[in-house]
Order: sequence, then C-alpha cells, then structure tokens
Amino acid sequence: MIKALTFDLDDTLWDNDGVMHRTEHGHFEWLVSELAAWQQRRGEPLTPPISLQDYQRERVALGKRCWTRRGDFTWLRERTLAHLLEENGLNRASAHLWAALAMAHFHTLRVKVAPFPGVDDMLGRLRQSYRLGSITNGNVAFQRIPLSRHFQHRIAAGELLAPKPDPRPFLAMLALLGVKPHETLHIGDSWEEDAIPALRLGMQAVWIAPTELLVNDPLPLGVVRLPQVTELEALLAADGGWRH
Repeated sequence: MIKALTFDLDDTLWDNDGVMHRTEHGHFEWLVSELAAWQQRRGEPLTPPISLQDYQRERVALGKRCWTRRGDFTWLRERTLAHLLEENGLNRASAHLWAALAMAHFHTLRVKVAPFPGVDDMLGRLRQSYRLGSITNGNVAFQRIPLSRHFQHRIAAGELLAPKPDPRPFLAMLALLGVKPHETLHIGDSWEEDAIPALRLGMQAVWIAPTELLVNDPLPLGVVRLPQVTELEALLAADGGWRH
C-alpha cells in the first residue's frame, strides 16, 4: 500500500523554462547595473563588466573541476561570479560581497514560479491521506514558495552533494518520512533522474511526460506514465495496488 508520495519540483509541479530564463538574465543584469552604480557613488573607476557568456562557461568548467559540487548550483554560481569579478579588477572582499548579493537577487527571482493549474488544490487533498516529500536537483528556495506548506520534508539533492539519480536523496527522504521503498510513489518528469532511480530502490514511479513524446518500448513494471501531474489523483483512486 502506498503511504508516501515524493515529488520532483521543476517541470513537474510548474513550468521551469521561463522561470530560469528570467532568473538567469535578471540576476546577472542586476549585478552589472548595481555594481556600476555603487562604484559611481563611491567615485571609483568602473571595472569592466563580465559577460553572461563567460559566466555560463566558467561555471560549467568549475562544475567539471569540482565534480562533487557539480549539483550545488548556488555554490557554483556564487564562486564563479566572485572569481570573474575579482579577475576583472574588484578586490576580493568586494567581489565576494557582490557575488553574494547577486545570488540573493537570483533566489528572489527563482521562487517566482506559477504552479500548473490545479496543483495546489491537488496537493492539499493528497496531504490528507499521504506523507508528502520533495526531492529536487534545483536550487529553488522551496520553503519560500506557498506550495511547500503541503510537504512534510524537502530535500535539495545538490546541496547534499548527491544530485539525482544518486540514490542517497531518495534514501534520505524515505528515512525522513518513515516509510519503506515499496510504500512510496515518486513522481517526476525525468526518466533518468526520477523514474529509474526510484525503481532501482524498489519504489514505484509516475513519469510525467507529454503525450507528444514517443516511447517505443513498453514501460517496466512499477512505472505509470501521465501527461500531467494533476492526473495523479485519479491514478491513486483507481484499483490495482495504488491505494494507500
């Protein structure tokens, strides 16, 4: 019997593409603008602005060099910004200050998500019957989003230095919720990072995949494919071993 539901966040409970585009450009443009204004007020010469392309390229390279931190996106971003700012002429203290300020603005933008229609109400009903947990590879400050009130526990896998499909965030969530793998259903949009690791641990899985995505091979036992997450309630209500 299913006792707990664990959810991925980005592109499972909300569309993340637009959020990340606005956040990526927004926090970077804020940094360039505010840093220049700060230097002007202080009567200091303006340091050459860093480019968005350099920022993106350097943080990918840092993730490859620091493999254990590859999923800790906040750390990668802040370290990269500080390095580039210092490289362009800021003193070390100012570089780290402005990198931290830019990331604070990043997180302000990152939480401006719009859940898919019906998700909030659905989670409110599901929490009455199931223990809910979230497991994400993203660096969204989920506790600042209203949806988080439905969840007993939240895990940011990258901050554990164990991004999905690593089994450790799943195992940690099972321990937090006090359930066994076969009592848990994981819901996510990634086949590689959600469905497969859940199955390997003995959990059941719901793969959120649009109908236009063609899959030739039959799904393995224990996986159900849904085109949108709000169809989950009907699945749980149906016969066939999904009841809690």
